[in-house]
Amino acid sequence: MALPVLWIVVPCYNEEKVLPITAPRFLAKLSEFIKTEKVAVNSRILFVDDGSKDQTWALIQNFAEADPRYLGIQQSRNRGHQNAVLAGLMIAKDCADVTISVDADGQDDLNAMVDMLAAYADGCEIVYGVRSDRKSDSWFKRVSAQAFYRFLRLMGVDVVYNHADYRLASSKVLQHLADFKEVNLFLRGMFPLVGFKSTSVYYERHERLAGKSHYPLSKMIALAINGVTSLSIKPVVFIAELGAVVSILGFIGTIWAAVMAFKGATVAGWASIVCIVSFLGGIQLLSLGVIGEYVGKTYLESKHRPRFIISEQTWHDDPSKRPSIAPKDIRKQRER
Repeated sequence: MALPVLWIVVPCYNEEKVLPITAPRFLAKLSEFIKTEKVAVNSRILFVDDGSKDQTWALIQNFAEADPRYLGIQQSRNRGHQNAVLAGLMIAKDCADVTISVDADGQDDLNAMVDMLAAYADGCEIVYGVRSDRKSDSWFKRVSAQAFYRFLRLMGVDVVYNHADYRLASSKVLQHLADFKEVNLFLRGMFPLVGFKSTSVYYERHERLAGKSHYPLSKMIALAINGVTSLSIKPVVFIAELGAVVSILGFIGTIWAAVMAFKGATVAGWASIVCIVSFLGGIQLLSLGVIGEYVGKTYLESKHRPRFIISEQTWHDDPSKRPSIAPKDIRKQRER
């Protein structure tokens, strides 16, 4: 049985400080897999530069010149982490049998890839890398991250708890993922929708080796909102349920006010009126905001804009590299 071709997909954004440290580690791990005959010799590492403003792309080009196992693509502008991961996976799906996406910061334990490949050999098409604990996080980071996953579950989004974007996916899975055309991406919620046999491997996440995190609280909140509104209509259902409850309470209040008026027990006052108006006004504005979020998503999806645009690639001007990154069907013909 032929060894699988593995592509390690690494999204990068302003990673000039950490890439010189982590890139050799990725290559060492890939070399280990090749040496132990877990993957084919034409396996590769694909860096995806998400429109970095520093020297990230220059570093990637230097890596590619120094070793053919390094490849790189650059997006025409910054599109966000999810789009960068998708760009790499869509490039890799026609060239590799299996991919592993991993961040460039060195926090994910590369040894977990061994268990991922073992699970793939046992027939799993998707293998999720799941954090076993959050000891390396600050208290605030740990609490906010756990709240993030609980909120997604509460809102009806099917996600693997404590899983980010460290995962193995087979070419078969990626071919079907390509049929998901939405512009508003939340990959950790989309992969469970694809289906196929899957499992999880657990690992201990380390502290960032260099540079600073690109996922502050504001981005995490935005990611949570995007994940919920892209994959679930539960907030709209919740609004309908809340509206029903408020309507019932309002009807009961109206009957009570009428009874009190007939008894002559009403007392003039503005406090109750202000409270009721403020409460109902707040609910209405919140409801309009949630509905507006869905309308905006529909508007963006209807445009069918491209989710990524590749402006440069390291193998464009080097014909000698093209056979090693040819689509699988072409590669098999050459091997014959």
